[in-house]
Amino acid sequence: MELALTDLFRAKWSSMIHDEWINAVLANRSDLSRADLVRTQELMDMNVRDCLVTNFEDLIPAVQLPDTKDRHVLAAAIRGRADVIVTYNLKDFPDGELNKYGIAPQHPDEFLSHLLDLATGTVCAAARAQRQRLKNPPKTVEQYFETLERQALTGFVAGLRPFARVL
Repeated sequence: MELALTDLFRAKWSSMIHDEWINAVLANRSDLSRADLVRTQELMDMNVRDCLVTNFEDLIPAVQLPDTKDRHVLAAAIRGRADVIVTYNLKDFPDGELNKYGIAPQHPDEFLSHLLDLATGTVCAAARAQRQRLKNPPKTVEQYFETLERQALTGFVAGLRPFARVL
């Protein structure tokens, strides 16, 4: 989210994508409430310029993906004129199908690593702001790196390590 505020890229999502991440978080985090996550959703929509994709539902039946439950993501990407779908779930977003629409699937580690190469100072400032916002509990830089590595962002962490003193 911190990087979405930098204008290095145009973050896009839909209400259906919000529903998916909220349900996934609730399934894994009994300490959070739906109201808390809906508030996060509202803040995301309010603070990231032009992020909410609407009027894409008519495209859902026309797109083909291995998992039909993911078609709304591709439909929103098409309507939102996205170049990339950032997902851990690469197998359900095959290159061949996305290429038809000029869209590439990309793992979050690759996406973040590219951003770091593109705008090192901006990405480091965003990482610092994110880490410093962590209060319960606060995290050292190394603990922050460990958290990112647990999220399969190992290449991104490797790229950030030389800048640890400013994070």
